[in-house]
Amino acid sequence: MGHLDHAALGWLTPVLSYVMACIGAALGLRCTMRALGATGRSRRNWLITAASAIGTGIWTMHFVAMLGFSVSGTDIRYDVPLTIVSLLVAMIVVCAGVFAVGYSRDRARALFLGGLTTGLGVASMHYLGMAAVRLHGQVHYDPVLVGLSVLIAVVAATAALWAALNIKSPVAVTIASLIMGAAVSSMHYTGMFAVSVRVTPSGAALPGATAMQFIFPLAVGLGSYLFLTSAFVALSPSTGEREASASAQRPVENAVAL
Repeated sequence: MGHLDHAALGWLTPVLSYVMACIGAALGLRCTMRALGATGRSRRNWLITAASAIGTGIWTMHFVAMLGFSVSGTDIRYDVPLTIVSLLVAMIVVCAGVFAVGYSRDRARALFLGGLTTGLGVASMHYLGMAAVRLHGQVHYDPVLVGLSVLIAVVAATAALWAALNIKSPVAVTIASLIMGAAVSSMHYTGMFAVSVRVTPSGAALPGATAMQFIFPLAVGLGSYLFLTSAFVALSPSTGEREASASAQRPVENAVAL
C-alpha cells in the first residue's frame, strides 16, 4: 500500500487552492446578482460568465490541490484529454444550474434542481479528474467517504445558488464566498481521503503528462482568467448605477430641449 501525501508541497497548495475556490465563488455570485438585475441578452451573458467563473474556480481549486498529491513508490501522470473533459463537465453542469436559477419563476424548485445538478456535476468533475491520474498501481475508494463528498458538493452548490438569489451586499458576498471556498475544499479533501493506492512497482514509463507539464500551466491560465474577469466585473457599472446615470442625464437633456 503506497503512502499518500495530500500536501507534498506543504501548506502552499491547500491555501492557494482555497483562494482560487473563493475567487471563483465570489465572481460567480457577483455575476449572478448582475444577471438577476438584467434582461435579455445581458442576463444570458452574465449567467454564462457566472458559470464559467464558478466552474473554472472549482476546477482550478481541484488541480492546484492535486499539485501537492503524491504517492510513495510511484510517479504520477495525468491523461490530458480526460483532464480537459473534467473542466468542460464542470462548466457545463454549473451553467445548467445557474441558468435554472436565473430563468425559472419557481425559485424554490429551481434552487433544488440547480443545486442537485451543479453538486453532482462538481463531484463528477472531481472523480473524472481522479480518473485521469496515471500511476503504477491500483486506486481504490472508500464508498462512505465518496458518498459524503458528493453530499458536501450538493449542499455547497445549493448554498451558492441560494446566496446568489438572496445576498446583495458586498460584505455578505465576501462572507458567502469564504464559506463556499471552504465547502468546495472540504469536498475535495473528503474525496481525496477516500483514496487508497496499492502500488505495483514498475520501471515502465507512465502515459500522460506530469502536473508541472500540463496542470500547472493550465491552472495559471485559468487563474489569470478569473483575476481579469474579476477586474472587468468590478469596473462594469451595475444596473442601479446605470439607472442612476440615466436619471441624471434626463434633466440635462430636457433643459437642452427647452
